Amino acid sequence: MRKTYPLHVEGKNPDRVLEAIKHDIRKYIKRERRRDIPAGADFWDFDCQFGATKEAATVVHLSALTGLINGVAAEGGQQFYVEILAKPGKRTARPAGEHDDANDGMGAEDDDSED
Repeated sequence: MRKTYPLHVEGKNPDRVLEAIKHDIRKYIKRERRRDIPAGADFWDFDCQFGATKEAATVVHLSALTGLINGVAAEGGQQFYVEILAKPGKRTARPAGEHDDANDGMGAEDDDSED
């Protein structure tokens, strides 16, 4: 999907236009994720670019798109360009010595307690 979205459409409420744009982007992502995953891939990954124009677009993460769209609308921008391209992704294993501290079963309150 490569598209320039206008934020101000004559005769339409700007809030409804913004919600329609977000819905269109979410619908595209859901449709792409439903496609069959190619052999050797684990999931669909997305390459995203976002900017005021196609020439000014920069690479962003998929999860940041909604916040960027809200930011352009809050600043009063007239339009923005978004590019979302699906690609097959392969999960990589975490190194053996590395673990996630936030998910090790111990809460912050356990660290300060004395026995």
